Amino acid sequence: MPASPTQWRPRRRLRRRALVLLGLAVLAGLQAWRSCRTAPAPQPLAEGIHRVDRVVDGDTLLLAGGQRIRLIGVDTPETVRPDHPVEPWGHEAAEFTRRFVAVGPVRLTFDRERRDRFERYLAYVWVGDRLLNEELLRAGLARWEPGYHYAQAMKTRFRRAQQEAQKAERGLWSATGP
Repeated sequence: MPASPTQWRPRRRLRRRALVLLGLAVLAGLQAWRSCRTAPAPQPLAEGIHRVDRVVDGDTLLLAGGQRIRLIGVDTPETVRPDHPVEPWGHEAAEFTRRFVAVGPVRLTFDRERRDRFERYLAYVWVGDRLLNEELLRAGLARWEPGYHYAQAMKTRFRRAQQEAQKAERGLWSATGP
């Protein structure tokens, strides 16, 4: 025997409520998904004075705002690379950088290439009128890295600083180890 029309109404109401609740759940899920995908992009780092929170290694700094800075044009021996041994002169390069930036706040300037493949900012790091990038090379604690896209005048300056260290047999260019 077929169901009477009065028996259908409660089923229709239940289905309608279930559809409304399902629709609300879908809308809430979409809203949550959109908010995750449209997170505000981080603000670009401005040139100027910044405070260094930590020296990661000889050529990488962490600023107070959380931004990572990679010194453009130089490469120091590794000390913190996972699954990689500490390289000779790495600790000395990191300590040189610590002492250099401990003097006070640093001034950052940028060149054509603003970030590297790891999303670190590529910068020249100044304390007063001294350039950390160049001083590491002059001390023999870094190698000149011409592969980045930066000013030819700076490439020449860095190459000369490395040649000075090589001629004086400092650091990496010395006959003895650290």
